[in-house]
Amino acid sequence: MTEGLKITPSATIDQGEVSQITELVHLAEARDGFSALNEAALLHLRHPRSGVRHILARQRGELVGYAQLDSTTSASIGQLVVGPQWRQSGIGSALLVTLISLSSSPLRIWAMGNSVAARALAASHGLLPARELLIMTRSLTDPVAEPAPPADIVIRPFVVGQDEGAWLTVNARAFRHHPEQGRLTRSDLEDRLAEAWFDPAGFFVATRADQMIGFHWTKQHPERLGEVYVLGVDPGAGGQGLGKALLVRGLEYLQQRGNVVVELYVESDHSQAISLYRGYGFTVASRDVMYAQPRPEASKRSAPGERNHGQGQHLQEN
Repeated sequence: MTEGLKITPSATIDQGEVSQITELVHLAEARDGFSALNEAALLHLRHPRSGVRHILARQRGELVGYAQLDSTTSASIGQLVVGPQWRQSGIGSALLVTLISLSSSPLRIWAMGNSVAARALAASHGLLPARELLIMTRSLTDPVAEPAPPADIVIRPFVVGQDEGAWLTVNARAFRHHPEQGRLTRSDLEDRLAEAWFDPAGFFVATRADQMIGFHWTKQHPERLGEVYVLGVDPGAGGQGLGKALLVRGLEYLQQRGNVVVELYVESDHSQAISLYRGYGFTVASRDVMYAQPRPEASKRSAPGERNHGQGQHLQEN
């Protein structure tokens, strides 16, 4: 039932509301086993951005659901979460309707874990699958084969205050076709460098003649879980085995930190990256799916929506 439900869109939220939303996300994650909001959405909570709308759902004054609309690019990207005890009562549908009404372009919305309930909600509003991310994992208790990097390549830790500009250049080149990763700005990078999990010792850059040509940024999670956060190689340095060398350097670092499992995100149609990761023992653990409103011209053709590339956590070596 949605009786007494109040939906409030806002361009800004205060710290008290951020705390309430964060608690709601944690409660949902404890029930579901995954976060309903991805890193970008969580960063928007802590670091306000123009173009981001927050939609709060309250029942008798209590926060029961939250949605976020990111219009910082030409796309309208949505995410939503409903408190576990408030599900099956129409709150998710009410939030989705609000997201659709506020979108300046056909809405795209992430379904983390692509649960049965998320699939049903998307279908009930005519949304179609448009993009799929694979979450791949492997054990770190198994040995990692170690390919040697090309002889003229040096792999070293990222230096804060020195490497930001070069990294942004290589990242933009490596992910030049990527809708999110390739558009990261200096401000986006600084937000991530300020996160509690960041450790420059786990952020590896590859240089040739002191020029950065690739990188592997790892991430530390609780419970001895590591992540291949983002791995990229400048297109001009591709095809030389540098991606493999960077991958292994990061996996070894995560092993040395005592992690027992490592995860990564990769676009489901990125066969080159998937082949690399399978070769190093990664298997598919779950999937995140983006659903989208069909564009008017796509609806006429009964097309499933526009095709996009990667989430940013996969190898880009062209």
